[in-house]
Amino acid sequence: MVELPWGLQPRENGGRPFTVTRAEGRTFPSHRCLIPASEFRHRSRDKHYSFSLTSGDWFYFAGIWRPVTQDWPEAYAILTTTANDDVAPYHDRQMAVLRRDQRLAWLDLTTREEDLLKPLPAGAFAVSRLREKSAQATFAI
Repeated sequence: MVELPWGLQPRENGGRPFTVTRAEGRTFPSHRCLIPASEFRHRSRDKHYSFSLTSGDWFYFAGIWRPVTQDWPEAYAILTTTANDDVAPYHDRQMAVLRRDQRLAWLDLTTREEDLLKPLPAGAFAVSRLREKSAQATFAI
C-alpha cells in the first residue's frame, strides 16, 4: 500500500485536478489501483447521503494512477460508472465499486473492464442521510 494524493494532473495549467473519470468505453491496460473504502457519499438537493454495502463489508473503488512528472506528483483518480438503482435517486453517477473478491481480477487484468466496472445490483447499498452538522464537519477540509 502507498499513500498518494487524490487528483490527476489537469490538462490546462491552473485547472482542477481530475479526481474521478468515466470508465465506460475505455480500457485500462496499466496503472490500475484499488482504493479501500467502507462508504461513499453524495450530495443531492443540499442533503448529504452515505452509501455502504448492505452486508456491512468494506470494498474497493477501481482506480488508476499516474507516475510523477516534472509538474505533478504521483497521484490517482477513481473511476465512475452509471449509478446503480440504490444510488440513482440521489445521483446519476457513482464511483466504480469492486467487491473484495474482485480485487485481483482488476489488478491482474484477468477480467474485461466492462465485466468489472459496472453498477452493483439493486439492494447492494444501504443509504443513510447524514445529519447536516455532521456532514458539514465531514466535508470541511
